[in-house]
Amino acid sequence: MLWFTADNHWGHANIIKYCKRPFASVYEMDEALVANWNTRVQPGDRVYHLGDVSFYRKPEETRALLSRLQGYIYLIRGNHDDKLPLERFVSVHDLYEIRHQSQRITLCHYAMRVWNRSHHGAFQLFGHSHGTLAGVGKSMDVGVDCNNYAPISFDEVAELMGKRQAELVDHHGNQ
Repeated sequence: MLWFTADNHWGHANIIKYCKRPFASVYEMDEALVANWNTRVQPGDRVYHLGDVSFYRKPEETRALLSRLQGYIYLIRGNHDDKLPLERFVSVHDLYEIRHQSQRITLCHYAMRVWNRSHHGAFQLFGHSHGTLAGVGKSMDVGVDCNNYAPISFDEVAELMGKRQAELVDHHGNQ
């Protein structure tokens, strides 16, 4: 299985208030996010995490939390990932393009208006905005705040994108 997620912000007390997350404490939030992850993601699954993983000040706290997560995790760096211990991740990128079941997907922490082959139906998945920024055409916020505090599967993304039209916002729509 293939999964996407972003903006867990493990260890970040203020994100509960900023995003109106339904948790009474960081501990409760962290445990719920880990449980939700492991309920969906199985050990051999691939997960693309689109940034803003953890706010723990000590790298060993982040390492301990990440060690509890199932699956192979690929990191697309967010703006709060500069001090993140990277050994748990299969690979680390700022922007990454994949193809799954013949579907092209551009992965970035930030939303884009156009991306490679967007005018041909390629998806663009992002985080960063915590559900406050609507996608354009076939782009979508895959952060936990938009997806019941859990990763979202490729099949779920594909189903949602199937209801959308590619939006032609530049000269590529004239070709």
